[in-house]
Amino acid sequence: MLKNIDMSSNIETIRICQYCGKEFIAKTTVTRYCSHTCNKKAYKAALKTKKIEKSNIDTQLFKESSIDTINNSAFLTVKESACLLKCSKQMIYDLVNSGRLKSIKLSVRSTRISRIEIDNLFKINIRRDKEN
Repeated sequence: MLKNIDMSSNIETIRICQYCGKEFIAKTTVTRYCSHTCNKKAYKAALKTKKIEKSNIDTQLFKESSIDTINNSAFLTVKESACLLKCSKQMIYDLVNSGRLKSIKLSVRSTRISRIEIDNLFKINIRRDKEN
């Protein structure tokens, strides 16, 4: 016949809660939190941290892929040109309007700039600096 054995632990260990830092008496050796509330808060904090890390990784991959796209394209949008030159879109429009940067206007809202024109912009500025 089986006896009903009480499986509860008689161990009492003083622990420090990993979430709030308070001391508490744990009845097992693996208890990490002083209460269910601290356990839930720590769990949610861990989920939030994982989400943020995943978002940062996704953002970094997106940046790298967009830079690869810019480097492999023959024609760039105004936004891509600004990203490549590390300036504002308005600066690109100013360069186009002043004639220093040639562009192709496909429609009212679509402007493309040749990658060669961007490279030539720097060649012209280097020649001017050498002459002075």
